[in-house]
Amino acid sequence: MNIKRGRPRNAEAEKAILTASYDLLLETSFGAVTVEKIAERAQVSKATIYKWWPNKAAVIMDGFLSAAAARLPVPDTGFVFSDILIHATNLARFLTSPEGNVITEIIGEGQSDPGLAEAYRSRYVNPRRLEARQLLEQGVQRKELPEQLNIELSIDLIYGPIFYRLLLTGEKLNDTFIKDLITSAFEGIKSP
Repeated sequence: MNIKRGRPRNAEAEKAILTASYDLLLETSFGAVTVEKIAERAQVSKATIYKWWPNKAAVIMDGFLSAAAARLPVPDTGFVFSDILIHATNLARFLTSPEGNVITEIIGEGQSDPGLAEAYRSRYVNPRRLEARQLLEQGVQRKELPEQLNIELSIDLIYGPIFYRLLLTGEKLNDTFIKDLITSAFEGIKSP
């Protein structure tokens, strides 16, 4: 039996900490944010933060994810092409917004911070992949896509170019590119 010790988190303090970490991240950079600054802005002690999170990266990631969740709803139009187009467009718009620019910074910081890289993958990338997987599986169930579709490869084919442009080429990630990308990808994945 798992017995939780200590007091439960104070919801107001938790919200203040998450908001403070997110606001500081947008105002400065990942490297400039410290637990001390988060505690000061949230008007809590550093001990409170360390009681609930193991390190700066974890609290910043939670602050970012709580703010980002509302920006990336999962569409349900009843058509897989439309759902993926909306999902990918929302992602690209978010990634190119001031808030989304944080992702680029987190990915960069993750190159030298394995804990942050793992937190990013497990708490941001994997949930987005799961959403895409569910959308594609619905398309297979509705017979809009072939039954033998390699879903993991299809996710890479659809979403990989978005991150390629974001992180490597610097080319525009606009709605036209996303529509062309999804149209081309679907021409390939709809073939048996």
